[in-house]
Amino acid sequence: MTGTITIRPLGANEICLAVDWAAQEGWNPGLADAACFGAVDPEGFLLAELDGEPAATISVVNYDARFAFLGFYIVRPDLRGRGIGWKLWQAGLAHAGGRSVGLDGVPAQQANYAKQGFALAYRNIRFAGNPATGEAGDTVDLADLPFGLIEASDGEIFPAPRAAFLKAWLSAPGHIGRGLLRGDRLAGWGVVRPARAGRKIGPLVAEDEAAAEAVFRALRAAAGSDDIVLDVPEPNPAALALARRHGLAPVFETARMYRGAVRPVALEKLYGVTSFELG
Repeated sequence: MTGTITIRPLGANEICLAVDWAAQEGWNPGLADAACFGAVDPEGFLLAELDGEPAATISVVNYDARFAFLGFYIVRPDLRGRGIGWKLWQAGLAHAGGRSVGLDGVPAQQANYAKQGFALAYRNIRFAGNPATGEAGDTVDLADLPFGLIEASDGEIFPAPRAAFLKAWLSAPGHIGRGLLRGDRLAGWGVVRPARAGRKIGPLVAEDEAAAEAVFRALRAAAGSDDIVLDVPEPNPAALALARRHGLAPVFETARMYRGAVRPVALEKLYGVTSFELG
């Protein structure tokens, strides 16, 4: 291959390039995703340039000293098969250092990821559709709840602490969060946000199916008449049932894979994945 390849971090105002490329791949990112993603690890978004022109992107976001998440691994279509992506992949994993790394990859790439030491944990299935109108019911605005309640609940369903990301996610323009209290306990909560097409619910976290149902209906009401997208971890049968009960149909799936040991999470409480790009 001729030409000079250089790799550098994307600036905070450049992360939108990776998001735009993800949209072109059909991944339907949220409208405010770029700003939220940049709050986690400013050095974690990398760009490969060929003779000064953008050629490939990857993100390897370090959440803490033990865990990172890989996403946005995209090579410009006209430059694929030229080794650019492989060089960028190596640079991204070097940024993770000795951390365990997670990713949500398309099933077609699962074998390639396995060659790099990633093992399949489970599938996530994207559901989409236009459910009947919901209602706020007994839920409350997440902004009215102590952040510590939300952070503690999130810690049950994600392998690393992510306070900076959560604060950005909850306060981003267009993001609406609802929570369900049972006494002083946060029984369920979730966020709905505008995407390139429709609105995406994620995360959706609940201690049981009834709480998940209440929060889902509240988020659906907040979304108005827009189509809804919900990314469901396949090992949670109650989450699959919720999606189907509301007329959502499977449209896409990913392979959640990990390289290295990962803290166990309560998948039975996870009804909607936050983001395929950052977990």
